[in-house]
Amino acid sequence: MSNATATAAPARASAGGPLDAPRAFAGSQELAWAQMLAAPVRWPRPSRLGDPLEPSSAKMADGLAALGLDTSGDLLEHLPRDHREARSVAQLRAGEQATVAVQVRSIAGRPVRRRGMRGLVEAGVFDETGSMRATFFNQPWLVKQYPPGTRLVLHGKADGSGRFRVSHHAIGADIGSNQTQSVAHYPAAEGVSSTQILALVNERRHELAEVPESLAAGIRVAERLCERRTALAAMHFGGADHVRQEGLQRLAFEELLLTQLVFLMRRGRRAEQARAPALADPPTLSARWLEQCLPFELTGDQRKAIATIAGDLAQARPMQRLLMGEVGSGKTVVALHAMLRAVEHGAQAALMAPTETLAEQHFATVQRLLGPEPVAVALLTGSTPAARRADTLGKLSNGELSLVVGTHALIEPDVRFRELAVAVVDEQHRFGVRQRAALGDQDPARAPHTLHMTATPIPRTLALARHGDLDRSLLRELPRGRQAIDTRIVVADGGRADAYRLLLEQLELGRQGYVVCPLVDEDQDASEAQTQGAGDSGGAGQARAAISEFERLGRGELAGRRLALLHGQMRPREKQQAMVAFASGQADVLVATTVIEVGVDVPNATVMLVENAERFGISQLHQLRGRVGRGEHRSTCLLLTSHPSPPGSARLQALVEHSDGFELAEIDLRLRKQGELVGTRQSGLGQFKFASLPEDTELLERARARAKTILTEEPALSGPLHGPLGEALERAFGVEALQPIPA
Repeated sequence: MSNATATAAPARASAGGPLDAPRAFAGSQELAWAQMLAAPVRWPRPSRLGDPLEPSSAKMADGLAALGLDTSGDLLEHLPRDHREARSVAQLRAGEQATVAVQVRSIAGRPVRRRGMRGLVEAGVFDETGSMRATFFNQPWLVKQYPPGTRLVLHGKADGSGRFRVSHHAIGADIGSNQTQSVAHYPAAEGVSSTQILALVNERRHELAEVPESLAAGIRVAERLCERRTALAAMHFGGADHVRQEGLQRLAFEELLLTQLVFLMRRGRRAEQARAPALADPPTLSARWLEQCLPFELTGDQRKAIATIAGDLAQARPMQRLLMGEVGSGKTVVALHAMLRAVEHGAQAALMAPTETLAEQHFATVQRLLGPEPVAVALLTGSTPAARRADTLGKLSNGELSLVVGTHALIEPDVRFRELAVAVVDEQHRFGVRQRAALGDQDPARAPHTLHMTATPIPRTLALARHGDLDRSLLRELPRGRQAIDTRIVVADGGRADAYRLLLEQLELGRQGYVVCPLVDEDQDASEAQTQGAGDSGGAGQARAAISEFERLGRGELAGRRLALLHGQMRPREKQQAMVAFASGQADVLVATTVIEVGVDVPNATVMLVENAERFGISQLHQLRGRVGRGEHRSTCLLLTSHPSPPGSARLQALVEHSDGFELAEIDLRLRKQGELVGTRQSGLGQFKFASLPEDTELLERARARAKTILTEEPALSGPLHGPLGEALERAFGVEALQPIPA
């Protein structure tokens, strides 16, 4: 009987190291049955990875806890930030920070007559290339802790005279003194240094043998990947850069694969288990509305999206679709058509927005778009008066009210629908997973169709990484007649006067304008400004605040003009009054924060000034810019920055050069990477420990394709081939992650 043969993927050339091990069976030697039975077999013992770490002090324990390092498994997956060349004693250069492995020959302490100093410890240390004197400051106990014969890993600086000033140290095995050797440098915390973590990893190195393998051999061969334990060894101890890169690629692939498996399993189980009302009757109300009520012609993208969504709604499985649209591309029209499909079937529809301002804008837009159609629609927010709220809830529960627009108030426990058939979640990234799901979890056997909307275009890479369980529709076309927006960068110190002169010229012509500030008031913490703008303050000085700018402009550049103020800390009634004043033309200029980022539609507004523009991200600036250019007049967006070359200048220049939100989203991804774009963690998905986007886009596509193949072969991930992968999935996301999110 001969052993099975497989052709391994050609191994990349390496200078020795953990990835040189065979990646598949090879050879054609005949093996007897007895030989195979006698072959040594060692199974990993993953339970050993749960052994607790044993810190040498309470301070070190606190530091490890801050890093989330409690067990051997945690430690082995705590990857180095980088690798630096390890030095031998003979190779040390004066003034250079270096790491060296040595053995103690002698050690002694001596007092120092200096206030605050507890003495010095000097040790004679050596390796195979030479010896030197190592100096430790303010640690007299090291004389007993490091007796002669102790092996140490030291990090510090040589002075060129045979002395080495130690900054970090730990007991550790020999890290090698070959010039090709490198030393891992780890993310550290107060109480535990990178050198101490290095020593702990060396101490637990043997436990890499207990790391279980989740990927079948066939997958590793096809994808040219090493074993997981080999990958971890490469990251901690690999010498050459390409060896560590191959190790990281293996870890990143598995991480992306697990995420895609969760997404695809959710979709599959949702299709099998959940049921939604099939809205398949011929269109009546919705067809009449499209033909008679819309005051404009639909774009090709809108027509395509409407047809696709109508097809989804006709199915008995709940739709889960993400509608991404360019600023001003008409997402609300598409969403309203879907809601009217529910209404004409005698069912109900709901539109949920993240803020009261946006909900109120949607309510007004829906009422305007419905025209003469007799559709009962109501607004439900946290500010809805008690009597009106009670009336609305009663009409929702008995079915008298067919369409409702609201905020989180729609998912409060006392809100009951008679039959919710379509749920629209606008700016869905601002809601948590459970909040989005709560709108339709009242009857799992009859879930609503759900349309998620976002005004921020998401690159395909991030869409797969964050929303891999959703179908997608794109609106890239703008309605006919929309004007291009002239976007300029203005250096505030010398250009502010010209910016306001342009605004005043437009006001003289009867137009309106916006002034956008990153802060609400001057006492607002700078970190809050960065949270609002998701950008980089760039050290550009004090940011402008809406409240103080509103007062200053009323006395200064815009004296005599009618100003309105709008920010998120105002009372709902005050916000509504400000928006009504601006939308009706009673106010010439709206001074606001980013609360106007979405949902504000005032065609007469033709100028926007964005103060401290370097503090905002590309997508947010693009959304803000979209508040102008909505009418027949040419519009201008002025990006004021406090410095001619701020760190965010590449972002600002991108807005000057590009008007397509999808292009800008790709640029944003390249400039800021997925870590900043992902935002709030969504049930553990979309945040990566090993993978990095957009660099790993090709790896993500491979993982998606591989996940589809795996689920075709073994849908439950419980058989001999992919059972280990199912266990890895449970370890990564928990049992609940394998269940579908309620539709």
